[in-house]
Amino acid sequence: MTKAEIVNEIAKEKGLDKAEVQAVIEEFMKCVKNALADDKPVYLRGFGSFITKKRAQKAARNITQKTTITIEAHKIPAFKPAKEFAAEVKKIKID
Repeated sequence: MTKAEIVNEIAKEKGLDKAEVQAVIEEFMKCVKNALADDKPVYLRGFGSFITKKRAQKAARNITQKTTITIEAHKIPAFKPAKEFAAEVKKIKID
């Protein structure tokens, strides 16, 4: 499902203007990006958490040039689904 399809579905379901829905979704994504950039997790109860994970420094090989390079430690964004979310996707009932 694309962002445009999400906008269309929400606009149709709630009877809102597509431009307004698009603006809200864009602002939501901007807030999540800014929070993660500041190393602050975003918790959405019943949906999941947007977090940053730390990757340690490591050595990698360039096999075409037969050289070793160092990849510095860095952070990557990650999503951890809530139990309810995961269960719904898996179609398992939880108590």
